[in-house]
Amino acid sequence: MKQSTQSNYDYQSSESRQSQIIFGTRAVIEAVQAGKDVDKILMRSDLQSDLSRELFRIVKGTNIPLQRVPQEKLDRLTRKNHQGVIAFISAVTYQKLEDIVPSLYEEGKTPLIVLLDGVTDVRNFGAIARTCECSGVDALVIPVRNSVSVNADAVKTSAGALLTLPVCKEASITEAVRFLKNCGYKVIAATEKAKNAYTTADYTVPVALVLGGEDKGISMDNLRICDEPVQIPVVGTIASLNVSAAAAVLLYEVVRQRT
Repeated sequence: MKQSTQSNYDYQSSESRQSQIIFGTRAVIEAVQAGKDVDKILMRSDLQSDLSRELFRIVKGTNIPLQRVPQEKLDRLTRKNHQGVIAFISAVTYQKLEDIVPSLYEEGKTPLIVLLDGVTDVRNFGAIARTCECSGVDALVIPVRNSVSVNADAVKTSAGALLTLPVCKEASITEAVRFLKNCGYKVIAATEKAKNAYTTADYTVPVALVLGGEDKGISMDNLRICDEPVQIPVVGTIASLNVSAAAAVLLYEVVRQRT
């Protein structure tokens, strides 16, 4: 018998406190088919059924990550009958970069877009989003995999900025960078490996600013295709700033130059 998704929602989980999750294979299938913004799907490691195979087939044509996990992990996320499948639903509706870019030019703006390469800490993400909103960033871009998602904790840390700031979830940061370069953006990478200080760059043109993850920074593949690497001088003993602090420094240099 077909399940109704009405009773297959839960708002409490140890992995993403107060985030909305959907559980049950049929309910998750219906959510994907209905176009819900699904951040990721967790499936029990040994689950093999007609419905699970149908879910695999449906997800294959999307950018939704599906991960096999032990039963114990699923049990920690909800006490209800999850049937071996749990999906995390985003707190916002993701937008498409390819739709936002032309609209910014049509509005006569000098666009400013921030891309996060491997940022996984939800509080850093929320803090960055708050600074982005305050400094006039037009869109925030995250990749499908190896990234934070927009959950309740992120929204809270952002002081609600994530509810108004357009967020794009793209297949990869590499593809997003190439797309923006083709659209006339100057792509600036923030990295301690750069020789030039961040104040030497020109931010008065259409700019895409790439910030790296907490542990590894920007990947070498993405660094190679960026137009200009810049660094924030550090005079203390710690090698670099926290990524959210670095975002604030860089974005307000953009504001300074543009005003």
